[in-house]
This record gives sequence, structure tokens and C-alpha cells, in this order.
Amino acid sequence: MNKLIITKLTKNFEEYAYEEDGLEFWFARDLKKLLGYEQWRNFLKVIEKAKESCKTAGNNVLDHFAGVSKTISMPKGATKEIEDYMLTRYACYLIAQNGDPRKEEIAFAQSYFAVQTRKQELIEERITLKERFDAREKLVKSETELSKLIYERGVDENGFARIRSKGDHALFGGNDTKQMKRKLQIPQNRPMADFLPTVTIAAKNFATEITNFNVRKDDLEGEHNITNEHMKNNKKVRKVLLEDEIVPEELPPEEEIGRAHV
Repeated sequence: MNKLIITKLTKNFEEYAYEEDGLEFWFARDLKKLLGYEQWRNFLKVIEKAKESCKTAGNNVLDHFAGVSKTISMPKGATKEIEDYMLTRYACYLIAQNGDPRKEEIAFAQSYFAVQTRKQELIEERITLKERFDAREKLVKSETELSKLIYERGVDENGFARIRSKGDHALFGGNDTKQMKRKLQIPQNRPMADFLPTVTIAAKNFATEITNFNVRKDDLEGEHNITNEHMKNNKKVRKVLLEDEIVPEELPPEEEIGRAHV
């Protein structure tokens, strides 16, 4: 396949893409032409195979193959309803994989949608990592604020570590920081939050923000009072998570996060 054909096909695929509510899609009737199919009934057979592949992969078929109707013009001012599909990039990829490999357009589409799908996956992975990184930064700020607050109220650095560990004990169902690190196989010299999923990092941050607010509001003094406050807030946050069937101590660890990753 020469460069001119590749350039033309790439341009065609990109020009026929639509976007709605931030979601990119193609119409099956357009894709039929792009993939070199003349008859809709023949192309429907490929779509059905692709839908089966989607189902076999454990995906919801309707999320990727949305049936729609179109009105087309007929002679003498008449109109006709025809069936069509709104296809995600993944659906287009599956259709290409199930198409006639002898068609030049199919061979190109298999490569095109595989590459583009992987690009999208990498973008989504990047966004997810950025969200996790941002949550981690917020936790750093709230814990730094807590450290300053309790220092002003007669609690030293070791006391802060104990307060935080007690908070973890309340959030993680009776597992303190050291126990959670062992459970998740996190080195004891590494911050546990660097290995937690976004939802758990956000939960820790929310509980810490409440503690900071109440320490100021109620002018709490001493390690004992602040520890009780922090444990109370972590228990409340844990209750919210459990209501949504999120058990923080059962969530698997993720890749260590750090500035170098983002």
C-alpha cells in the first residue's frame, strides 16, 4: 500500500468521525463505504461478528454498537427510514478485525484503528494517573497543614505519625499504617499513599481536611484529643465508602506514584 493511498484513507477515516458529548463515533453506513463494502446486508454480517467479539471480550455491546434510524430522501419527495449504527472506535476496530482481509481498505483499517485505539488508551491512562497525582498532592497539603496545626498545640513529629497511623487504623478497618504496608507489600520506608488508588487517597484527604477544620473550630489541644478527632473523621469516611461497597483495605495497591511519572 503506497503512501498516497494511506494518506487518503487516513484522511477519510478522520473526516467521517463525529463527536457528541465528548465521545467520538462513526456511522456504520459511512464505515461501510470506507471499508469497501457495496451491500449493506453483507456489511451487517461483519457487524454481527464484531458484536459477538465485543461480547466475548466481556464488554457491553450497546456501549459500542448503538442502533439508530436515519431518514433518507427518495424520488418524488418521499422519505424512507433506514437502520444504522453509531460505532465507537473500539467497535470500528472489531469490525475491521472481522472484515474481509483481502480488501485493501480492511487491511488499512485494522492497522489504523489498532493504533488509534492504543493511543486513546494511553491518553486515558495518562488522565487517570494525573487524577491520582493531583489527589496525592492535595493529601500532602492537608497533612502538612495538620502537622503544623498540631505542632502549635503541643504535638511533636512523632505524635503526628501516631495520629496519622490511628487515622489509618480507623479508615482501613483496624489496620494501622504499618499493618497496611505489610498487607499491600509496600516497603516500610515508602509513603503508603504513593501506592494507594485515587479513591483511597481522596478519602484520606477528606478525613484530614475535616480534622484540620475541627481542630481550628474547636481549638483542640494535645495528642489525645486530636487523635480522637482524626479517628472519628476517618470512621465517618470509611462508612461512606462501605455504603458504596468500597472496602479500602481490600483495594489492591497501584504503581508507586511520584513526580517523575507525571
